[in-house]
Amino acid sequence: MPHIQQLSPHVADLIAAGEVVERPASVAKELLENAIDAGATAVTVEIKDGGMTYLRVSDDGCGIAPAELPTAFLRHATSKLRTAEDLSAIGTLGFRGEALAAISSVSRLDVFTRERGADSGATLHLDGGVSGEVADAGCPEGTSVIVRDLFYNTPARLKFMKRDSAEATAISGIATHLALSHPDISFKLIRDNEEALHTPGDGTLKSAIYAALGREFTLSLVEVKGRDGALAADGFVTRPLNGRGTRGMQTFFVNNRLVKSQLLTAALEEAYANRMMKGKFPGCVLFVTLPFDMVDVNVHPAKTIVKFVSEKQVFDLVYHGVMDALDREAKPVQETVKQQMQNPRGDFYQTMTAGQFRAVQSAAKPSVQKPAAPQPAAQAPMFRTRIPAVPLGELGGKGRVADYVRREEPKSANAQRLPFAEGAGAASADPPPASQAPSFAREAAEPAPEPEQVTLIPEAVVPWRIAGEVLDTYIVCEDADKNVWLIDKHAAHERVNFNRFKAQNAPIMSQTLLTPLVAQLGSSEYAAVAERFDLLRDFGFTCEDFGGNAVLIRDIPADIDEGDAVATLEELAGDLASGKSADPASARDALLATLACKASIKGGWKSDERELRVLVDKVQSGEIEYCPHGRPVKVRLTEREIEKMFKRIV
Repeated sequence: MPHIQQLSPHVADLIAAGEVVERPASVAKELLENAIDAGATAVTVEIKDGGMTYLRVSDDGCGIAPAELPTAFLRHATSKLRTAEDLSAIGTLGFRGEALAAISSVSRLDVFTRERGADSGATLHLDGGVSGEVADAGCPEGTSVIVRDLFYNTPARLKFMKRDSAEATAISGIATHLALSHPDISFKLIRDNEEALHTPGDGTLKSAIYAALGREFTLSLVEVKGRDGALAADGFVTRPLNGRGTRGMQTFFVNNRLVKSQLLTAALEEAYANRMMKGKFPGCVLFVTLPFDMVDVNVHPAKTIVKFVSEKQVFDLVYHGVMDALDREAKPVQETVKQQMQNPRGDFYQTMTAGQFRAVQSAAKPSVQKPAAPQPAAQAPMFRTRIPAVPLGELGGKGRVADYVRREEPKSANAQRLPFAEGAGAASADPPPASQAPSFAREAAEPAPEPEQVTLIPEAVVPWRIAGEVLDTYIVCEDADKNVWLIDKHAAHERVNFNRFKAQNAPIMSQTLLTPLVAQLGSSEYAAVAERFDLLRDFGFTCEDFGGNAVLIRDIPADIDEGDAVATLEELAGDLASGKSADPASARDALLATLACKASIKGGWKSDERELRVLVDKVQSGEIEYCPHGRPVKVRLTEREIEKMFKRIV
């Protein structure tokens, strides 16, 4: 057995750094939190090359005494804790005393600091955790920490770093969240000599949201004010009609600390029950304030996961606060609609009875009646045009069913075509040339294109029968063994599209938009997308960085409607950011599943009988059993089960 020995301080520092400093964003987070805890009113972050070669955080806080500078970079040295009892009431963002020591051990670090009211400042240089001598320096009040060449002495860590753009986006996300949680502090982010973020620091939360998350998101917000004794829930949530495809725009703070909490997410979304479309999620910037001893922030090294003493009380606080805000938002609209329905013509019907109304009408009737104008001759009924079926997409075989199947009204023997008008009120028996006819008339007059054949199993051969469709979602089918099957047409078509996409070796066909679309993403989603623009291009999306966590969409997959493009990209970004892209194969499957879902027919859509027949053939033949997300596409009810439901048998 190897002998036990104590690690050298240098190796111990490197291990500690690995726990605290994961990437440049970790460095920025620790330094920004120190600046906030120092009482700063303005903080500037400057990065180059994603923060790998240069990262500077400057503040106008209280500064550090020159004699305490070397101590500040020792492990477990902090000004924020004194006794063990302080751990149960932590009110600062940082408290472990490991950040500066960990950062300095894997970088070349310079610090410049000057206490408020001091005549001069001090500076200290550290290289790989080895400290130099404290020297006098001329600098403004506050502290500036410059980190260069991150991980220069641990090259194994460098291969785990992402692209500079992704690392810079992660730092931007950290700065954005801290700016939202501290609207009284002005935050500035300079990225490769360009200003990427600047909040006013006027103490108004909505101003910080506008600067950090954009105008569109800000205009969709409703204010929340929830109270329960010493507990409070304040902030903003989006209106139900402004739901998003992912939870990327949900931001929660507990005592001004950014947290990830399933409890808070569930409380928020429960308040939107029966208000928001299925598959959409609300956005928010919510602050939960409660006594320090009611929350434990020391359960996770990154301090982003917390535990509450009374979870139900916190859940009810957020749930009722958000629900009250949504009710207040809807009430003015409801009152206006109610008033219009009760009195659609002002005060006219409110100021007279029915008898008075008849008397007024009789008095107003003229003594001499004008002859009635001649009524125009009855017109022949307008001819009926063919209405395209709801697009189904390529189901299989050799073509797209919806492109060739058209629904027509039944033809009757006495059906007539409406003559085209000539002159004033005259009618012509012959229609004008096609070039002069309205466009819908030309389309109706032109013969329908010959459909390409789609492989269908002859009805006389298949051992099943389509009995119909219920709820415009489920196909009812009966087989030869007297089993009744319910088939989810969306799930079935989703699997058909997924199989088709997956079988393609070439990139998915795309369509160029006449007007590019802008997708505003959350920080983590934007970072995932910015790193994988090339991958998204293989799936039909051509995107560009639009600044401020926004992505410009120029091309979209040919199977996706333009109206679904932004929502689809949001879902793809959520998949990429959630870790479903751990390897290329899983990333491809996750993206294809999302595309297949968006390109499929939806529950509630009207579908052509032939479209349903294609889906039933694929399901009942065993070709399709589950959707790409694992849901079953069909459910069986046996004859015995049905008879038991109706008490025919016991």
